[in-house]
Amino acid sequence: MRLLIASQSAALFGSGLVFPFYLIFIKEIGAGFTEYALAYGLFTICSSLLHTRLGAWSDRCGRKALLLWSGWGMAALFLLFPLVTWIGQVYVLQVLMGLFGAMQKTGEKALIADLTDRAGQQEGRGSRGRTIGRYHGYVGLFSGLAVIAGGFLIDLFTIDLIFYIGSLWMFVSGLLLLRMREPR
Repeated sequence: MRLLIASQSAALFGSGLVFPFYLIFIKEIGAGFTEYALAYGLFTICSSLLHTRLGAWSDRCGRKALLLWSGWGMAALFLLFPLVTWIGQVYVLQVLMGLFGAMQKTGEKALIADLTDRAGQQEGRGSRGRTIGRYHGYVGLFSGLAVIAGGFLIDLFTIDLIFYIGSLWMFVSGLLLLRMREPR
C-alpha cells in the first residue's frame, strides 16, 4: 500500500499543479467559459463512457498496468499543452485525458479494493476503512500542496512551467508503480 500511496500522491501532485489553473490556460489561448465547459464536459463524458471497459480490462491485465498507462499517458499529454494554439487541440487532448483519467480512477479503486481485502484478511476485519482513510489522507494532502505550489509557480514563472513539472510528477508516479508488486 505504501508504494501505491507514494505513486498516487505523486500523480495527484502533478495533476494538482495543473487542473486548478486550467481555466487560465484556456483564457490565454483566446477561449472563453463556453469552450472551457465543453472541454471539461468532453473529459468527463469520455471518462464515464470508458469506466466499464477499463474495469474489465483491469481484471484481465491488472490494475498496475492501468495506472502505469494513466500516469505516463498523462505525463505525455501535459508536455503537449504548452504547444497548443487553438481550442480544437484542447478538445482532442481532453478526450485523451478522459481516457487516462478513467484509467487512473478505475485502476486506483480496484487496486485499493484488492490491497485492503488482503489487509483485512491478514489483520482481521475492521482495518479496511482505516487503510483507505490513510490512503486518501496522504493523496489529498499532496494534491492540496500542489495547488498552493502551482499558484506560486505561475506568479513567479509561466503557466507552461506547471505543465512541465506536472508531467515530471506523473512520470515519477509510474516509476514508483514499477516497484510495486500487484496482489493476485
